[in-house]
Amino acid sequence: MTALTAATLPTSSETTDTVIEVRFEDAWTPVCELAALLPGRGVAALLPDGTQIAVFLDREGRPYAIGNRDPFTGAYVLSRGLLGSTGGVPFVASPLLKQRFELTTGRCLDDADGEENRVPVFPARTGPAAD
Repeated sequence: MTALTAATLPTSSETTDTVIEVRFEDAWTPVCELAALLPGRGVAALLPDGTQIAVFLDREGRPYAIGNRDPFTGAYVLSRGLLGSTGGVPFVASPLLKQRFELTTGRCLDDADGEENRVPVFPARTGPAAD
């Protein structure tokens, strides 16, 4: 785990002037303000079609977005999970049964093949807030 430094954390002006955008239906869609995220924790957001996603910011300031539905329980709780990494692979651990899902692929790290209980992944980036 990497220690937080002033260089990796966004400045206060960056957090108020920046949003997290998710690639949805061939366009970048703003889903939340950067200020709404704490490194290592997530928030739930809705896409224009009503799909619930979990949005995260890692400790290096990289955004991630995955489906918010835990495939093991059917509950929309992955945004409440905690981030970690194993072998350099970032994941979120479900707050219910603790299964770990890769943030880059959606693969379950605790399944035999990882594919049966995959969650959807959405490309995410930071961008300027619209005026």
